[in-house]
Amino acid sequence: MNIHEHQAKDLLRTFGAPTPKGVVIYNISELSEKVKTLNTNNLVIKAQIHAGGRGKAGGIKIVNNIDELKKQARNLFGKKLITHQTGPQGKVIKRLYLEEACDIAKEFYLSCLVDRSSSKIAFISSFEGGMDIEDVAKNNPEKIVTTKLNLSKGISEKDIKKIIEPFGLPEKLKMQAFHLIQSIYKVLIEKDANLIEINPLILTRDNSLLCLDAKINFDDNALYRHPEI
Repeated sequence: MNIHEHQAKDLLRTFGAPTPKGVVIYNISELSEKVKTLNTNNLVIKAQIHAGGRGKAGGIKIVNNIDELKKQARNLFGKKLITHQTGPQGKVIKRLYLEEACDIAKEFYLSCLVDRSSSKIAFISSFEGGMDIEDVAKNNPEKIVTTKLNLSKGISEKDIKKIIEPFGLPEKLKMQAFHLIQSIYKVLIEKDANLIEINPLILTRDNSLLCLDAKINFDDNALYRHPEI
């Protein structure tokens, strides 16, 4: 069972993980009112479909004024988006996520999953974010660190240090990273997820870590169900 990006971010925020502020719209008539809750006109419009590769397929747009926002939103609603994961049949866009744009200094990769082969929880982290992790693994495997943990209620400081090591963060940012890792771990355990992927995890120019894109998967028999599912 998959949930949309905006649902994944709602869940992450509930557990204290930092994300850019955003709102979801299900109809173009909602746009004018909902966009008032955001603090800037520099926005990213994201098509909400269960597939990766939205940006390359034209499903993510950056705008800097309300007129451009309305124009791009109208163009996206009802459009069939075809990506490398949808197949040629594509998926119709039925909802959009409007998110405050970020000033990005660096992109990282971070995921947490259930490793069934070892019956452990595995964190995968890389200095290379915003791209297919499979390509990084194939071409630059030394840039990926996998940290496997025994299932427990918490995660040790030693393990967290190993997970965030590839990011090369300055000392003043490590506490942010610690809280983020703990939040993601709690989501996986307490909500019975089998995968949480943050790609990219970004470092902003004002030195904040944010989950810019988020994916959470559940087994079909998982205990968690989002209210909209």
